[in-house]
Formats: sequence, C-alpha cells, structure tokens
Amino acid sequence: MGNLVVEIGNTAIKAAWSENTVLGKTFRYQGERRMEFILSLTEKEKPEVLTIASANYITEEEEKIFRNECGHLIILDKNHTGELLRYNLPEYLTYDRAAYIIATTYLFKNKSCTVFDFGTTLTVDFLSATGRYLGGNVSPGCRTRFKALNRYSRTLPLVDTPDIVKPEGDSIVSSVESGVISGIVFEVEGYTRLRPENIIVFTGGDAVYFAKKLKNSIFVVSNLVLMGLAIITDDYVRKNL
Repeated sequence: MGNLVVEIGNTAIKAAWSENTVLGKTFRYQGERRMEFILSLTEKEKPEVLTIASANYITEEEEKIFRNECGHLIILDKNHTGELLRYNLPEYLTYDRAAYIIATTYLFKNKSCTVFDFGTTLTVDFLSATGRYLGGNVSPGCRTRFKALNRYSRTLPLVDTPDIVKPEGDSIVSSVESGVISGIVFEVEGYTRLRPENIIVFTGGDAVYFAKKLKNSIFVVSNLVLMGLAIITDDYVRKNL
C-alpha cells in the first residue's frame, strides 16, 4: 500500500502516488469537482497515508470523508500547520512554498539555492548551504499580469503567453506580450545576480517556458511541491508508523 500526496492549488489539483520519497504516477485536474477527483484516486486502492495540502480550508466534513479513505491523514492548510512547524520554517509561508523549500533542501544538500515558482504568483525564495531559509519575495505571476493589465485598463486586450516574444512590441498585443514576459525575465535575472553562487531552481507551470528564455544554468523540477509533500509524508511514516 503506497501513499498519496495531493496539492489543491488556486487553479488546479495535482496528485501523485509515492513510495518513501519517490513519486510515482502523477495526476492533474482542473475543475470544480475536486472531491470527486480525489476520491477517484482512492477508489481502487486506499493509501496508507493521504497527505492533502490546500490553498483553501479543508472543511470538517471533507476531513471526515478523507479519513475514511486512508490509514492516516495529513492536512496542510491555514488551520493545520503542525506538520510544518518541525521544519523550522516561518509560519507565514504557505504550504506550497514550505513544501518546495523542503524538497529543494533534500535535493541539493549543502548547496545554497534560489528557488523560483512560476504559477499564479511568481515566488522567489533563498536557501543557505546549510538549508536555512533566508526569506523570499512574491509578485504577480505571468498570467496574473496579463489579466491585471486587461482588467485595470480600458484599452489593453487580454493576451495569452506567446510562443515567440519580440524584443520591442510593434502592436498593442506584442507590446503587452513583450512587456510582461521581458519584465519577468529581467526580474529573474536581477534576483540571480544578487546571489550568483546559488544554484537556480525553477518549478511551477511556467518553469520550462522561462527556463528556455534565460542563459543561466537552471534546474527545472516541475513537481517540486509534490516531492516536498512526499518527503513530509515519509518523515511522518518514519516517526509515527
């Protein structure tokens, strides 16, 4: 019997079966029937440990349902922070940031790192070579910037992430595309120059897209949050089961 780790994000759900700290098959769902999706994963096989990390609150009713689907349940949300406290991370960190910091420390032992998460927000976090969390920053993510320009301006259209970005825009669409994408690239390059000795780690939905636009040596780990949840689950198993 394996373990199941689930990340309920702002726009989608990601999940994976795990054995120790190794991820198995991964799943992704985007829609409103999140409970049905998670229960479909446990329908044929009940996990020994079910770890659910959510950007929203897990209700008491949902918690009861989840407990019937597994041997042990770990919940990580704003109301359930106990499991994260033993990793010596600030309490203000969201579960996803905490999880990928834990995973980065595990993957790059004794290495100082700068971690970028390209999602709804663009998050950058800094880790020392000893694994100590040094702090980080949050700004709007790529699609969030496109939506904000469209929403708060009467003249700018809503555009999507382009395959090709012109250095200088020659239309209203290409100007928005170049402004947003180039702005993020310059932002990332600025952070990497702050600590040039650090290993650069990209994760999140747009990680591969921006890695191709930078000349730096970059490690792209798409499922870094799920990996962190698998490590948290494995630590729980070792100490409690």
